[in-house]
Amino acid sequence: MSDDRIVNPGRGDEDAQYEAGLRPRTLDDYIGQERVREQLHVSIEAAKQRGEALDHVLLYGPPGLGKTTLAAVIANELGMPFRATAGPVIEKPGDLAAMLTNLQEREVLFIDEVHRMSPVIEEILYPAMEDYELDIMIGQGPSARSVKVPVQRFTLIGATTRTGLLTAPLRARFGIVHRLDFYGEDEIREIVKRSARIIGVPIDPDATGELAKRARGTPRVANRLLRRVRDYAQVRANGHITMDVARRALSLLEVDARGFDEIDRRLLRTIIEKFNGGPVGVASLAAAMSEERDAIEDIYEPFLIQIGFLDRTPRGRVATARAYEYFGLDAPGKDRLW
Repeated sequence: MSDDRIVNPGRGDEDAQYEAGLRPRTLDDYIGQERVREQLHVSIEAAKQRGEALDHVLLYGPPGLGKTTLAAVIANELGMPFRATAGPVIEKPGDLAAMLTNLQEREVLFIDEVHRMSPVIEEILYPAMEDYELDIMIGQGPSARSVKVPVQRFTLIGATTRTGLLTAPLRARFGIVHRLDFYGEDEIREIVKRSARIIGVPIDPDATGELAKRARGTPRVANRLLRRVRDYAQVRANGHITMDVARRALSLLEVDARGFDEIDRRLLRTIIEKFNGGPVGVASLAAAMSEERDAIEDIYEPFLIQIGFLDRTPRGRVATARAYEYFGLDAPGKDRLW
């Protein structure tokens, strides 16, 4: 169900088609994440001046915030090719060995969803990241022997939404670790303005702000809303996105002033009405909503927690006073013990 949401921060097939043209190519063009950008700029320049491979980089944070985009920017800034794959795709040790042995010196290998690699694959990756060699077993049984195959000094960029699922040995091998946070409204406004310019749609400043306000601090959502509002403007208006056009389009899409859609409202109401505001365990919440636990933890919750509508406590999820206020309800007394 989450795949159909207009505010789903995960990448769909349609997003992949449009994002390629909207993605920045350099750190200077990359909007937001100022601290991360500044630190990466120093690390990249230092590596280039020394003629060395950049340390392995781990990027983590909620989906839709630009981890893949930033990885491609890093490769471009290094002046190196960008090889991309995903954790679940690497099924056999030979798959990983083939990728690593084909890398040239200082090339960038990007692994999305790096937390979903199998333990067998991770074991092969450790010596490759640390000592730039593969430890490959040849033969079976008593005659089996280990052969060390050198690989070029490369940079691995891993991306994950679930750092808690990364094994400690794997995480320890990343020399550069950065968290990407939700974007501020001003940053999203700049992203919408830039994307509108690239796709050639005229948009008023106040309409840009309206889209930014409802984009949940997520560039992917902002760009998706822009495309849908552009469609509405083309069919129902004269192609120009004014404030009135933006509001009518967003109303049709059922994305409210907070950026909430029906699933956000249902999640909060489920906690408030079925579980008396919480605390409720995520497994119980998933069952009550007929949703996957991973979808709740990875996609629905992060934004609601970030803006203070939901709390994670040791005993489960709790709807905050803001959530009650949103629905026009009275919050439980402050003396209630969670």
